[in-house]
Amino acid sequence: MYFGLSEEQQFFKDNVNKFLNDHASLDIVKKIIDNNDLDIKNEIANGILNLGINSLLVPEKYGGLGLDLLFAAAVSQSLGENVAPFSFAGSYVMAPIALSLGGNEDQKNKYLNSIVNNKMKFAVGFSEYIAARNNFGFLFKNNTVSGKSIFVLDVENSTHLLIADEAGQIGVININDKNIKLTELTTVDKTRTYFEIQFEKALVDILEETKSNINAVTRSIDAGRIVLAADSLGASEALLTKAVEYSKERKQFGRAIGSFQAVKHMCAEMAADLEPCYSLVWHAAHCFDNIPDESRLMSCHAKSHVSDVSKVIAKKATEVHGGMGFTDLMGIHYWFKRIGVNRQNLGSPETIREEAAKIQNL
Repeated sequence: MYFGLSEEQQFFKDNVNKFLNDHASLDIVKKIIDNNDLDIKNEIANGILNLGINSLLVPEKYGGLGLDLLFAAAVSQSLGENVAPFSFAGSYVMAPIALSLGGNEDQKNKYLNSIVNNKMKFAVGFSEYIAARNNFGFLFKNNTVSGKSIFVLDVENSTHLLIADEAGQIGVININDKNIKLTELTTVDKTRTYFEIQFEKALVDILEETKSNINAVTRSIDAGRIVLAADSLGASEALLTKAVEYSKERKQFGRAIGSFQAVKHMCAEMAADLEPCYSLVWHAAHCFDNIPDESRLMSCHAKSHVSDVSKVIAKKATEVHGGMGFTDLMGIHYWFKRIGVNRQNLGSPETIREEAAKIQNL
């Protein structure tokens, strides 16, 4: 029996790879970041959306493709592999799932149809539900919200914002509301943006089903973690490939460094550590739609384990490149930093392992 991506899932992955290889090479990514070239960045985003990425997880009833999370994981793997300057996990994974599970029929028709038609893009701020921070948090009251949310995903070019409070209620806010203030956060990952948002009695539409049920927020976070793990998986794959290729070309003492036993061992260790991560991420994505009893635990395992493995691979791949690996010339740092930020988004490995322990009543 074959365990892996189906032909259809591989087709989506290959299409994203082909587009990014043609339109978002590393040189173009460098140009976007160094020159803050938003025109090229928006062209790439529009091209990716033209592949149908925004419709993947929206149910067919609301105009989407109604596919399962394994398709989204395959796409995310390609985005990580190419360090694409494109935000995916919040707007096109977490948001459709939260709206599908948390909205009433009117809210689903309004918001999900708008995602499919590219009339709305949702930023997602669920950090306060995962782990409260001092001086952050917000309160829903009388259809308004006041307070602050940190590490909001996918704000760039968004029209609306999804936020979840500590109780799991999810609200929708127009991002152009005059009573909110956006502050871009400085992180090492320059391929995507992260924001802090402050609210002062901004109007909010609370998703009806989340007033009494936390299923929408927990399922959305589980999906986001799996997709971020897939992004780190793709980034690690790219780093391993680059390390092996470089070890065959770079010569020291008249020999390719790949012929040295120490370098061979580093590349072999990276490959051995990475290989089980494919099945882990794919199985977690499969469980999300098909084995609900295992879904939460598997999402925790996938995110925490891949975060640790990808961190080690990023370090070793940089070391294989020697001093050049630490320079901007090779571009290794884009993958290295992306992996580092993925590791912390939606919960660090330590936070997520604590959740996994509680799920198992440990």
